[in-house]
Amino acid sequence: MTPPTTPSTTPPLLLDEVTLTYPDGEGRLTALDGVSLSVAAGTVTACAGPSGSGKSSLLAVAATLVTPDSGRVVVAGTDTAALTPAEKAALRRTSIGIVFQQPNLLPALTAAEQLQVMAHLSGRRPRETRARALELLAAVGLDGQAHRRPHQLSGGQRQRINIARALMNEPAVLLVDEPTSALDHERGAAVLDLLLTLARDRGTATVLVTHDRAHLDRMDTVVTMTDGRLGAARATTG
Repeated sequence: MTPPTTPSTTPPLLLDEVTLTYPDGEGRLTALDGVSLSVAAGTVTACAGPSGSGKSSLLAVAATLVTPDSGRVVVAGTDTAALTPAEKAALRRTSIGIVFQQPNLLPALTAAEQLQVMAHLSGRRPRETRARALELLAAVGLDGQAHRRPHQLSGGQRQRINIARALMNEPAVLLVDEPTSALDHERGAAVLDLLLTLARDRGTATVLVTHDRAHLDRMDTVVTMTDGRLGAARATTG
C-alpha cells in the first residue's frame, strides 16, 4: 500500500489534536490531551515540563511507536494513521532519528560501526555507510575517534555518537529525549549547541524533551507540557 501524503507545505513534523490514553484500573488515564505541534525544517523545539506531564508520550507518538486514540501525526509528508506496523517501522528507518536518554551503545562495536549498523538496516552498501559514518563523526566533533569503543570514550563523547547514529539515515525529523540528563552543565551545553548546529545545517526538524530549563533560551521555540496539555509555543531569541 502507498502511504497517504499531504501537500509539500506541511512541516516535517505535525501533530494535530492528538489525544492518547492508557488503561488505568477501570478507567483511562489521559497522557496527551488534544496536543497540536508543528516543527519546521532546520529548527529545534524544546518541550519542557515536570516528570509525568506527558513529554515521553509526546515523543513516543511522534516517533510512531505508539498510536494515539485520535488526531493526526504527519511525518515527512506522510499521514501515519493508516500505516501498518511494518510501514511505520520503514518510516522510522528512513525519516525519523531518535536520540535516547542513554546512548545504549553496543560495547563490542567501534564508534564508526555503531553508525554503520543503522545504515545496514536500510540496505546501504558498506563503502557508502563507512564514508557517511566518518563524515557524521567529524560533524559531531569526533574526527579521529572512529576506531574507539564505548569504554574508551567519555559520557559526552558517547552522547555525541548517539546523536550521530540518529542522523545516519538523514532523517527529516529528530526526536531527542533528555540529552543532558547524565552530563554536567558544561558538557550538556556543548551537546545542545551541537544539536542546534546540526538541525540548522542539515534542515532537520528537531524536538528536544527536557525538564532542565537552564538552556531553553538557546532553542528556536519552547513549549511547556502540563498534565498532558501543551501550552502555546514561545519563540526565543536563540
